[in-house]
Amino acid sequence: MSSIIKASAAALLTSVAFAGTASAELTGDLKIYLDTSNPAPRATMEELIKEFGEANPDLNIETNIIDREAYKTQIRNFLTADAPDVATWYAGNRMGPYVEAGLFEDVSDIWDEQFSADLASTKPSMTMDGKQYGVPYTYYQWGVYYRKDIFEQYGLSEPKTWAEEIANCQTLLDNGVKCYTIGTKYLWTAGGWFDYLSLRTHGYEFHMDLTAGKISWEDDRVKEIFANWRTLIDMGAFVDNHTSYSWQEALPFMVQGDAASYLMGNFAVAQLREAGLTDDQLDYYQFPLITEGIPMAEDAPTDTFHIPSQAKNKENARAFLKYVASADVQTDINQGSKLGQLPVNKNSAVDDDKFLQEGFEVLSNAAGLAQFFDRDAPAEMAKAGMEGFQEFMVKPDNLDQILARLEKTRGQVYK
Repeated sequence: MSSIIKASAAALLTSVAFAGTASAELTGDLKIYLDTSNPAPRATMEELIKEFGEANPDLNIETNIIDREAYKTQIRNFLTADAPDVATWYAGNRMGPYVEAGLFEDVSDIWDEQFSADLASTKPSMTMDGKQYGVPYTYYQWGVYYRKDIFEQYGLSEPKTWAEEIANCQTLLDNGVKCYTIGTKYLWTAGGWFDYLSLRTHGYEFHMDLTAGKISWEDDRVKEIFANWRTLIDMGAFVDNHTSYSWQEALPFMVQGDAASYLMGNFAVAQLREAGLTDDQLDYYQFPLITEGIPMAEDAPTDTFHIPSQAKNKENARAFLKYVASADVQTDINQGSKLGQLPVNKNSAVDDDKFLQEGFEVLSNAAGLAQFFDRDAPAEMAKAGMEGFQEFMVKPDNLDQILARLEKTRGQVYK
């Protein structure tokens, strides 16, 4: 899906909404490539760019909206051959190859001037070798969504530690309720479990090094992660036959009360509500502490804007990035009627939804933000890893063979 949009108008935005951009109106050209092809993100980005153009009536803006999957296969080509001035992408290790190849511009000056404090939660995931290479515009939390009424029925409270998590789980199992629903038919849901167990067992830097290929999968520290996971597997904590279900097909277990919780992204809330759960029944908690002293990092897939190194209009692009990162703009684009996610800027207002409010608090105070296993690891490693995670959940005795296979893949992928 592709379209060309020309945004040029006479009206200026208010000074508040336009905070963070250059005080003088911009002139010349600005070419923006977007992967926001789904209806709501597309409309949101079109309105955002239109308003930026209205504040700069002498600026000629050309916008190319490309289907998300097609964008992934085209990005390296257009960054190399005919670079736009601004391009969407993702934070963390997913931007790494383009930084290492010299295809993304260093924009540390933007962070130094204004946004290091405002966007602090995402700064580590936007940083390589001490420099920042883009700005975030939206993210969303992961965590444990649970049946509050079932917890109350059995006298359970939100766990803060791994020991409390295990104790809660045992109580549920003793009363015939599975601790967690999950559908691993399409693999990635198991990646969420691995991410949190890794982040809580050894921390953010270890997890990032592992997904970047710097640590052996046969390292004893990796085996500790799987040992914590096996504690739950051996208890029978997960719903049976989960390899048969997609993530959506696993929702009824929670809706019907056969399982008490779901480790999932915030996008699951809408479907749980649509299935009939009320906000009095449904609640959320941060995945609990496992290793004492390990700072609490989170999975928070983050969408970002970057300036290609070969961009022709870098000052205009910098003004656009500052605009997108400003508090009022992030408040606007992340409203429930638009992206329905979380603004990254800590000074933004958050949509009046209890899960978004809680998620904003968790992410704003996170020690680091992972991007999810299939974003943080290269595609081939991510595929092998998630296949291994699914197999482990069904056949935990295969761990040594699984790790040997993943280590072989690591040797092939990170050459």
